[in-house]
Amino acid sequence: MIGTDRYAADREALIRQIEAQFRETARYTALPELDERVREALRSVPRHLFVPAHERDVAYADVPLPIGRGQTISQPYIVALMSSLLDITPGDRVLEIGTGCGYQAAVLAALGAEVYSLEIIAELAERSARLLAELDYDEVTVAHGDGHAGWPEHAPYQGIVVTAAAPEPPPALLEQLAAGGRLVIPVGPRAGGQMLRCIRRRADGGYSERDVLPVAFVPFTRDRDQPGPACA
Repeated sequence: MIGTDRYAADREALIRQIEAQFRETARYTALPELDERVREALRSVPRHLFVPAHERDVAYADVPLPIGRGQTISQPYIVALMSSLLDITPGDRVLEIGTGCGYQAAVLAALGAEVYSLEIIAELAERSARLLAELDYDEVTVAHGDGHAGWPEHAPYQGIVVTAAAPEPPPALLEQLAAGGRLVIPVGPRAGGQMLRCIRRRADGGYSERDVLPVAFVPFTRDRDQPGPACA
């Protein structure tokens, strides 16, 4: 997929930084090491192709980067952490809310997931769908739509990941989790005080949850904020 890749050394350096971050945050996350499967997924995905051309020289810095329309590609450590918290196995069906540039979806696909991804901004949905197809991520289906309602046609999901902060987890997403499935979502106000939360659906239909780490994400918008057609 990547061919001759002048960014390979940068990607390895980034992985070492992420591993250090996992060790430093273990007391909060209960994840002292970067999972080997997540490490290999990060190694395989060409992050430089998911950022604007003028940002490619810093594509493997462990920071979020702007991708247009007021949105960002998440910090790689956060992508690794959210992917690890989902604890998915090959063949799991995963719903992503907030496709953005498509990088998180590509990492999930590299982990073997069947990914359904919703993006409320039509321009970003079209751009990421085109790029993911060009890079042969056939396991990813992208649509333009409001993620608050989830994507019930493909439910239940073994994992749901939300890449924008909501005041509280939307009920529809909780309902679309399979038994044993996990929802990973930043929760909190638009300006500060957000917490990454991991919610697991128990076999009895109830939920258990824990707050993992303070984070900062763009807000989880709705159709009234960004008009557009419903997802197909």
